[in-house]
Amino acid sequence: MAKTKHLIVFGTRPEAIKMAPLVKEFLKNNLHFETKVCVTAQHREMLDQVLDFFEITPDFDLDVMKPNQNLYNLTAEIIVQLKEVLEEFKPDYVYVHGDTSTTMATSIAAFYSGAKVCHVEAGLRTHNKWSPFPEEINRQVTGRIADIHFAPTETSKANLLLENINKESVVITGNTVIDALMESVEKVTEKPSKTIQDLEKTLGKKDIILVTGHRRENHGDGFEKICKALKTIAIQKPELLIVYPVHLNPKVKEPVNRILGEISNIMLIDPLAYQDFIWMMNRSKLIITDSGGVQEEAPSLGKPVLVMRDTTERPEAVDAGTVILVGTNTELIVSETLDLLNNTERFKHMSTLHNPYGDGKACERIVNHIQSLES
Repeated sequence: MAKTKHLIVFGTRPEAIKMAPLVKEFLKNNLHFETKVCVTAQHREMLDQVLDFFEITPDFDLDVMKPNQNLYNLTAEIIVQLKEVLEEFKPDYVYVHGDTSTTMATSIAAFYSGAKVCHVEAGLRTHNKWSPFPEEINRQVTGRIADIHFAPTETSKANLLLENINKESVVITGNTVIDALMESVEKVTEKPSKTIQDLEKTLGKKDIILVTGHRRENHGDGFEKICKALKTIAIQKPELLIVYPVHLNPKVKEPVNRILGEISNIMLIDPLAYQDFIWMMNRSKLIITDSGGVQEEAPSLGKPVLVMRDTTERPEAVDAGTVILVGTNTELIVSETLDLLNNTERFKHMSTLHNPYGDGKACERIVNHIQSLES
């Protein structure tokens, strides 16, 4: 029987992290599948770090990132460039992940080519098209096109069924980010990078609050409020060290450096490579973030998370109690952080809750499902 052809497409660092274990799972099953990887390089440097860490060499690299890139050019260029890849490889299945512009544009191009579209991390919704922007609409467009929906949780499956998606096409797998995390924690423990070794010396025995923030909807007033909250926490908890790997976007760097740059117990550092960030999450006491992936990863490491967003397409974490939504409300960020730090029982309870996003076997379930369709 001829092998079916599978094309796995991603373009940003978060997608690469979550798709890397799926690439490996498909390549392990090379008797049944011919698998190729295409990166759009919607992010370049941060994407390449992840590819190096997971030892993945793309078969196709569209290299679309340009200075002052905008959503119009990015979407158009991905669709146009993918045409050649799809015509050359002629995949039977194309896999996209989550909610990026790469995801949405690839699903359209794959649909035009006649390939089956498989959406990994399908069914996440806020039902507010402006939050997160443009991710919510990227997910919904991809959801309309996809032939197979690999939903991480029961909640995400329910979202899809409410949109009249055929229930036979929805498979609950858990989230592939947990697969990646489990492999990565082991790897960084065995072989810590030079950055990790340096951080270990710098941080010493201090309790750490890890902060990440980059979301488009928080640019401007939102980041001003976030920075004021972090400044207040640092002043009230001088024994703590706040570590903030600052995103390269000038709209993030400017307020962060202006408001937080001179505070002795706030450490502003360059963005960390994926493996170093995993180590940093594991080393921290709690995490304040606007990232989607961190909401999924941190509970597996027993870390309470405060989410600086007004809405989340990951309500399972809120329902499970592993994350708390604080938005960009300065007072709420400060009060929730201080209460967690001061209330030992609350902190202990939150750090031992079950992670609703899976057991690290999502990729195995995806490949097994595809195999079952073909047998």
